[in-house]
Amino acid sequence: MTTSHIFAAGSLRPPSVPPGDAVPGPLGIREDGPVLRVDLNPNGGNSIGIAAIGELTALIDHLHDRPEVRALVLSSSGRDFCLGADRDEYRTILEADPTGASLRRAVDTARRLCQALESTHVVTVARLHGGVVGAGLAVASFCDLRVGADDCRFRMPEVAVGLAPAWGGALGRLIAEAGASRIRELMLTCENFDAQTARQIGLLHKVVPRDGLDDAVDAWTGPLARRSAEALALTKSMFAGYARAHRTSDTSLLDAHLLAARLTR
Repeated sequence: MTTSHIFAAGSLRPPSVPPGDAVPGPLGIREDGPVLRVDLNPNGGNSIGIAAIGELTALIDHLHDRPEVRALVLSSSGRDFCLGADRDEYRTILEADPTGASLRRAVDTARRLCQALESTHVVTVARLHGGVVGAGLAVASFCDLRVGADDCRFRMPEVAVGLAPAWGGALGRLIAEAGASRIRELMLTCENFDAQTARQIGLLHKVVPRDGLDDAVDAWTGPLARRSAEALALTKSMFAGYARAHRTSDTSLLDAHLLAARLTR
């Protein structure tokens, strides 16, 4: 089943769509018992657009009413997982509202998505392949578990395109996951790095051949599906609490202002 709308309580089908109808949109969604599988259907160029960000956030928020869901697997139907945010959308928004106010609101949707990924009771699994760049890496970093195909290519390109790393509050998360020293190097140099490097610094938990991705994901989600929902939720909350304690100077609320200010120049 595929859907791209905000969902009725207890269901992943929008109430306005008759059963059996396909609903094209930026997300592909399949329920597999207590495991929810979500595919990004990326925009041209394999970027993540505002519609996908908003609908993924709404889906995750909706899971508060679905305690039976234990895990969410986030992958992509594109050639790459995600090559970054859709800057064409940002330019279009800025042309319509040169004040930058609309752009700040649009950029702030990234922070809400990343906070939803971190705070949901559901264990989130990133299933990565191909390019994982910029905003794509930010989204993946907020997932609890991350497996990448051995063809993954990672990059933090913000400085190279004249931007601060101000998308979704990801800088603090990346530092917490991989350490300030390596993230500083990769952020300032904008170097490409491969799956094995990502595994070594903690951005990936597993690296497998591309045709082994599903087996690797199932090796995690199978046991998760049998775990106590309360134990999983409490453990996630404890980890989130410790992570926030290490980010005592979290500036994610400023990200939208920083990025919008640079783009409006």
